[in-house]
Amino acid sequence: MNADRDLVIIGGGAAGLTAAQYGARANLKVLLIEEMATGGQALIIDDLENYPGFPEPIKGFQFVERMEKQTIRFGTEIKLSTVTGISRTNNVFTVETPEGNYTTYTVILATGAKHRHLEIPGEKELAGRGVSYCATCDGPFFKNRRILVAGGGDAACDEAMFLSKLTDKLTMVHRRDRLRAQKALAERVERNKNIEIRFSTKVIEIKGTGKVESVVLEKADTSERTEVPMDAVFIFVGSIPQAALALDAVKDEGGYLVTNDRMETSVPGLYAVGDVRATPFRQLVVAASDGAIAAHCASQYIDILRGEAYI
Repeated sequence: MNADRDLVIIGGGAAGLTAAQYGARANLKVLLIEEMATGGQALIIDDLENYPGFPEPIKGFQFVERMEKQTIRFGTEIKLSTVTGISRTNNVFTVETPEGNYTTYTVILATGAKHRHLEIPGEKELAGRGVSYCATCDGPFFKNRRILVAGGGDAACDEAMFLSKLTDKLTMVHRRDRLRAQKALAERVERNKNIEIRFSTKVIEIKGTGKVESVVLEKADTSERTEVPMDAVFIFVGSIPQAALALDAVKDEGGYLVTNDRMETSVPGLYAVGDVRATPFRQLVVAASDGAIAAHCASQYIDILRGEAYI
């Protein structure tokens, strides 16, 4: 059975765009399918300062714009659509979309992860009315207002730093006794005079009528509860991997796809890159590396199917 594509990449973040570049440069017929807009979570980075080769910070959307132009220049076809399913028969995958199906010898899943919710009263009801998961998207609406950031990892610290430029009334709450972010980033947050950090504290309720008006906080050690006036709540407490399309590929206990060092899942011809795969470090530079490795190994896999090479 012949396929009409060599490689289909699902997801257009840094991992997917890099995989597309390397796949196209290896002379593969590459299709990248993205549901919303290329860039993924890189789009919401205010100042990207730790990607190699950029001595000065670059805006996330500018970084994505450059990557997309490179990808297209190398010959990748990009379609905006939703992948509704994947099947595999005789070493050929069928990728299903509302606009039609595509057959391919290899698939790279670069579907990323979605923001985890606190699952507390008021969160769903006030989403878009002061509850947000994107500081660069919604932060400017709350300039000089009272803002709470929930979380203590890299994303929470990055977003808190951005929001601290908009207000000096920012409170950060984290359920542990120290921030989980990289040391340099955590120290920067702790030194920021516009940020008050409340450790060993969690948000248990968001209150308001039509908009956020206050939050209820609880201390971990004493269970003491305090209601604090607030105008906005930004939530950054982890992610849920988007691995539903991965057929029966092996996942870890968190639902992330397990791969080897070639980015291969347990399903032959199916690769996983970026935030959807089990990895000890989730950064743009790691995602890009994943994508390059996966495309290179997918090319080798296709050569083996055609009897043209061996690993």
